[in-house]
Amino acid sequence: MNAVAAAGAGFLVAVLWFDLMFDVQTRKHRGETLPADVLVSISAYYRRVTTDARPMNQLVAAMMLVTLAAIVAGIVRGNRPLWTAWVSLALAASAVGLALSRTVRNAVRLGHAGDPLAVQSHLARTIYRDHVLCFIAMSSVLALQLAAQI
Repeated sequence: MNAVAAAGAGFLVAVLWFDLMFDVQTRKHRGETLPADVLVSISAYYRRVTTDARPMNQLVAAMMLVTLAAIVAGIVRGNRPLWTAWVSLALAASAVGLALSRTVRNAVRLGHAGDPLAVQSHLARTIYRDHVLCFIAMSSVLALQLAAQI
């Protein structure tokens, strides 16, 4: 099951990397409102990946579930070392929980670009922070799962 968990984590890290390529545009600007061209770029990306890409965007949610299920299956089977599975589960569950409870909702909202620029700026910065946390968590899961296979 480590291979399935590692594959799922690797897939999610790649998705997060692409998200971060757009999110990073928020870092250069300190004011309350991001420049319009930055917001247009980021919101267009999130419109494509959250709304326009149906049903392909469902693959990300499916891989989140597969990754969590593979980690749980490893715990149930008693794969060794067991601590890597428990740490992986905590990290993956926190990243998936954050994504499902806040990040996806914010990305869909930003993709619609219907809010005032200050609200869109807040959403973009929140999504960026969420993605950084998720990237760190899922990269750690990937590393733990690969190390457990050695």
